[in-house]
Amino acid sequence: VQLQAFGGGLVQAGGSLRLSCAASGFTLHYYAISWFRQAPGKEREGVLCISNSGAGTYFQDSVKGRFTISRDNAQNTMYLQMNSLRPEDTAVYYCATDLGFRCTASTAKEYWGQGTQVTVSS
Repeated sequence: VQLQAFGGGLVQAGGSLRLSCAASGFTLHYYAISWFRQAPGKEREGVLCISNSGAGTYFQDSVKGRFTISRDNAQNTMYLQMNSLRPEDTAVYYCATDLGFRCTASTAKEYWGQGTQVTVSS
């Protein structure tokens, strides 16, 4: 089981980025899979999750209306579309799963991608 997160970068406030999480070794849409982020000096926190049914769960009210989660079953890839980015969204973003079926914000996930840096300048 492997997850590879990519797509981060430097963007100005108000801009957009789309992160990708490519899965291998398992069928991504059979399980719940989440995006987490960790800002400098802060704990890792859950952002969004997509369950095996395709339902999205927000873990952060601050991203509602700005971030959306989706997946491409044929590509075995999950996406995080981030719009109206703010400097406080600056963090390393990770995708993770414990191969369960429910979305939880717990960081006790067995499988993690390597993280991709998102930097939002003001």
